[in-house]
Amino acid sequence: MTSDMSQPASPADAALDSLSVLGEGTRRQIFAFIRRARQPVTREEAAAGVGISRKLAAFHLDKLVDVGLLRTRYVSPAGGRKVGRQPKVYEPTDSPIQVSIPERRHELLAGLLLQAVLTEGDDESAATAAVRTARQHGHELGGQDRARLRPGRLGAERGLTLCEHMLDQHGFEPTRQAPDRLRLRNCPFHPLSAQAPDLVCGMNHAFLTGYLQGLQATAVQAVLAPHPGECCVQLQHAQSQDPPKTG
Repeated sequence: MTSDMSQPASPADAALDSLSVLGEGTRRQIFAFIRRARQPVTREEAAAGVGISRKLAAFHLDKLVDVGLLRTRYVSPAGGRKVGRQPKVYEPTDSPIQVSIPERRHELLAGLLLQAVLTEGDDESAATAAVRTARQHGHELGGQDRARLRPGRLGAERGLTLCEHMLDQHGFEPTRQAPDRLRLRNCPFHPLSAQAPDLVCGMNHAFLTGYLQGLQATAVQAVLAPHPGECCVQLQHAQSQDPPKTG
């Protein structure tokens, strides 16, 4: 059993890091120059493109690589000559930069709905397929976290703690109301959830239920507990008989 609780940076954290790096004017010019180039750019070309020294360009380029806005590789010299070092080139990644406070994850909802459309069975309605897809996605994510963390048998409190990390990564803003109860203060699918609450809340409940199953956190259950301005689901001890708190 491991106590490693390390988690990758959330999309919101990564986006904020990217925006912070792009806050410097020269760095932003270099990034724009490389995106417009539509081909890999060397340090010398980047420096000439914005009118700075090669050394300063290298500093800014490395900062852009560190936050995932650029990637690097080495290419063969022009003419196929093999004398000397291969030049290092920079090109933009495909990672978009999106920041929303509170966090919104509409791309996750859209991806689940698209998968539901593509896999809808003859005996399923669109809503049923969407709920099934959400549960499957949650189950896969929970299984991945269990394989990575190897937590062993999970009681309610330990299971809620592991769930809290995932929920924070997905923008749910989890709050521990009690040792056996986790309230989700943000709905990352708002305002779409307000337009189709039965569908979106059903998918959300299925996603979190699937996650618990994949994580094998059998002592925790996801229950519908809608409250204005918050997520429609809360996590609690599976044996709790207390009615969900909405305040």
